[in-house]
Amino acid sequence: MVTFACMKHYRTIVLSDIHLGTAGSKVREVTSFIKQYHCDTLILNGDIIDGWQLKKYGSWKKKHTGFLRAILKKIEKHNTKVYYVRGNHDDFLDQIIPFSIGPNFQIVKDLVYESGDKKMFVTHGDIFDMVTNKMKWLAYIGDIGYTFLLWLNKLYNQYRVKNGLPYYSLSQRVKGSIKIAVNYVSDYEAQLSEVAKSKNCDGIICGHIHQAAIKDINDIKYMNSGDWVETMSALVEDHDHNWEIVYFSVEKTYKQFKVIRDFDNTIEEDDSEDYIPAYNHLFQMK
Repeated sequence: MVTFACMKHYRTIVLSDIHLGTAGSKVREVTSFIKQYHCDTLILNGDIIDGWQLKKYGSWKKKHTGFLRAILKKIEKHNTKVYYVRGNHDDFLDQIIPFSIGPNFQIVKDLVYESGDKKMFVTHGDIFDMVTNKMKWLAYIGDIGYTFLLWLNKLYNQYRVKNGLPYYSLSQRVKGSIKIAVNYVSDYEAQLSEVAKSKNCDGIICGHIHQAAIKDINDIKYMNSGDWVETMSALVEDHDHNWEIVYFSVEKTYKQFKVIRDFDNTIEEDDSEDYIPAYNHLFQMK
């Protein structure tokens, strides 16, 4: 078991784009993050499970189940309310939405979330993406290209680590350098901000494009939680309704929270008796 010097408690935590079932998913890191921070409400904002990859060449491992177990423990032990918002990679959930288990776990397409006197429209964001919504074949091709880029990124960073160099994200570099990618992100943010306005909301909470951000766009608060493939980021709201982006750091986990046992071992280690079997069918993949 991991022992920490302190546990920070937020009103809300938003995670998205974990892509469980893929080689690129930082599942150990996100599980550690979940164990470090408590919250009243946890929003899993889409692409938590990557059904696209699991149908083809992905694999479901014990560590992926461990993440889901950590979520269920929060419900059981801390009475955390969990919203699972459907994304494009976990669109297999369409067949059961809306779905709830007890008062604290709901699977939804989207929702309006109150933050103080403000209303936030929460959506993964893919339904406002012309590529994933209208040209799914192109989205699949893009997914293959992104997977290859992540594989290349892994090899490149293994070389950098051996030479004492810091982590470098090739895909983020591509997104930041290619004009069409920059324009796509800008258009996406503007479009979602307009959606929030049309819903009579004060802000938008989304994911999908793997770029964490908090900014004001035409009097709308745009917030993107990023991803757990590269950036390892989350949106958090404190009890005064202030929002910020937090980034996971393995080094910070060791130093600030004084992890007593080996990082990898603690994430793999699970107390099976704490798992709630009644929830198991929800996550079974065909």
